[in-house]
Amino acid sequence: MNTRRDFLCAVAGAPALLVPCPPDSAPSQAPRQSTNTGIRRNGRELHQAVTGLAAPRRPNILFVISDDQSWLHAGAAGDRVVKTPAFDRVAQAGVLFSNAISNSPGCAPSRAAILTGRPHWQLEEAGTHASYFPSKFQVYPDLLRAAGYHVGLTGKGAGPCNFKDAGWKHNPAGPAWQRRRFDNVPQGISPEDYAGNFDDFLKDRPAGQPFCFWFGSHEPHRAYLKGAGVKSGKRLADVAVPPFLPDCEEVRGDILDYYTEIEHFDRQLGKVLDRLAQAGELENTLVVVTADNGMPFPRAKANLYEYGIHLPLAVAWPARFKGGRRVEDIVSFLDFAPTFLEAAGVKVPEVMTGRSLLNVLDSSRSGRVDAQRIAAYSGRERHSHARRDNLGYPCRALRTPEYLYVRNFAPGRWPAGDPEGFHDIDNGPSKEYLVARRERPEGRRFFELACARRPGEELFDIRKDPGCVNNLAASAAHAAARQRLAAEFDRTLTALKDPRLLGTGDIFESYPRHSPMRPELGGFAEQGQYNPAFRRNRE
Repeated sequence: MNTRRDFLCAVAGAPALLVPCPPDSAPSQAPRQSTNTGIRRNGRELHQAVTGLAAPRRPNILFVISDDQSWLHAGAAGDRVVKTPAFDRVAQAGVLFSNAISNSPGCAPSRAAILTGRPHWQLEEAGTHASYFPSKFQVYPDLLRAAGYHVGLTGKGAGPCNFKDAGWKHNPAGPAWQRRRFDNVPQGISPEDYAGNFDDFLKDRPAGQPFCFWFGSHEPHRAYLKGAGVKSGKRLADVAVPPFLPDCEEVRGDILDYYTEIEHFDRQLGKVLDRLAQAGELENTLVVVTADNGMPFPRAKANLYEYGIHLPLAVAWPARFKGGRRVEDIVSFLDFAPTFLEAAGVKVPEVMTGRSLLNVLDSSRSGRVDAQRIAAYSGRERHSHARRDNLGYPCRALRTPEYLYVRNFAPGRWPAGDPEGFHDIDNGPSKEYLVARRERPEGRRFFELACARRPGEELFDIRKDPGCVNNLAASAAHAAARQRLAAEFDRTLTALKDPRLLGTGDIFESYPRHSPMRPELGGFAEQGQYNPAFRRNRE
């Protein structure tokens, strides 16, 4: 069984150098009013009250995020095929969260919500894909830098988005350390040497400063080297195929190729952890490892179902809280920014709607810890240019321990994009299989799950149906649950000023897209321009 010492001493043949870091001298900050108890306490006070121990120095903060990975696909989560020893190491040294819910199933809005601690529908252009990231929105790396932290990123930060023309001097996730690259990598793998860039970041850190670093892997985003999984020694027969995908050789092979990219990401994570251990910094580093959205397969990424928004999450801080725990509380990705700020003793802006996780992390408990963490919200607008006039597919979801309630605001649109492109699904063997066999018995049902129009409301019992294939919204037996969830959905999103609940949701259709456009879809297709048909809602 792994121990805290294993986490700190994982460098082969060498113990961790537990040399105390130089003390920092940042001024103390006023704590935020807790939305849970009404008691005004910061993270250090809460830690001492719960444990009776003095809190450690301000921690380093290492945020690690993969690109398109669903919650089940890690060794610590129970997957026996994909090998993720570094993720598992963090989970064993800290807390594995089994119900971590992204605020969006797409890269840019998910990352914007993480950085700001606010739901994507409050973030204007940053709440949709490949648009601007307005510089008026505060992000936690800037707040930590102002409090004396050394801040940086490697790999993929906020985005895809146009942050430069929105007034940012660098990516909202921090200044980039991107100099080191590999000479030869397999097809589909980014040449960026994430761990090498992290080494440079540490070398450039002024003495005595705590750091905040964003490690954004480009993996396992498509495209993949076809056959890489089998070539690596994995067996098609060992794959667990999700119930919304056909169980066939093409899909199994595609999943194995996806696994190989997760493993590349995990190896880089392991090198970063080893570097911290060698420097004696790992014990007082708050390490968070997660993903931005689910696996890039039909009915997963860009969809508000479990495989699109339910993501892996492991958190460790050996100097502060007990490891070897599995927590079932529902965690929203809006909670990361307040957690980092509170851990650093920085006041959490009132505009952030997330709640710090420190009370859960400090509790030393497993299972259900905080009785108030019983719901998380997610949503999406435009993902790709996939429909005429560059329209999105607006929807929101409420996730509880038992149910996933989804509301589709434009059920007349195609959820995966207009035929025949279905461009909201990433290209790859699984998509090709579905489209080619959509009129055949072996493919029709799965094609319809991914691409057919959907009703205005959907309800899934995620305890029995984590694949979200059995819509219970019209079930008489579940009418009371649907009504209760719908009422809570309306109340909460109205309070959070979601334009879709306030009658001004068309504003999202106006926002520019800076990634390539598809004029062949018809209608408005001007890259980087506001759609004038919906500009009126900008008044």
